[in-house]
Amino acid sequence: MVGTAETRLVLLRGNSASGKSSVAAGIRERFGRGLALVAQDNLRRVVLREHDRPGGVNIGLIDTVARYSLDAGYHVVLEGILYADRYGQMLQQLRADHCGRTHCYYLDVSFPETLARHATKPIADEVDESRLRQWYRPLDLLPGGIETVVDAESILADTVDRIMHDTDLVRIPALER
Repeated sequence: MVGTAETRLVLLRGNSASGKSSVAAGIRERFGRGLALVAQDNLRRVVLREHDRPGGVNIGLIDTVARYSLDAGYHVVLEGILYADRYGQMLQQLRADHCGRTHCYYLDVSFPETLARHATKPIADEVDESRLRQWYRPLDLLPGGIETVVDAESILADTVDRIMHDTDLVRIPALER
């Protein structure tokens, strides 16, 4: 078992440029200290400099960081593309092992909207449309209907509000340093 009955685990999944990182940052800003942001891109691309592939080392690292943070009493927002076929087993086990409440969200953005949003990102010149098309998987949901699908019409502030409300995220006094 991992975490406590008070800790919250929030999974944010979706295609590239769906808004996952922005939503995660909004939740963290609204909540403050005591919330760990576990970002797939940071651990996979920055820490390990690893390509996303089945059986990648980053899968275990993401799991370890999330578990460690929950055990330390932090709420965790875990965000990334996190393809269901590559990360699903790890996410399902983490969810099953978590003692507190777990909430899963899938940010659903069409491919044309993905292209439009991607054009505004700093890596737009490095990653072209053909690469985005290779990465794009429509509604790559985890099995069991456990994810709340948030469509592209939900603006950032509304999505953050919804997740804060759904999860009943509250500060843990011991971590308010």
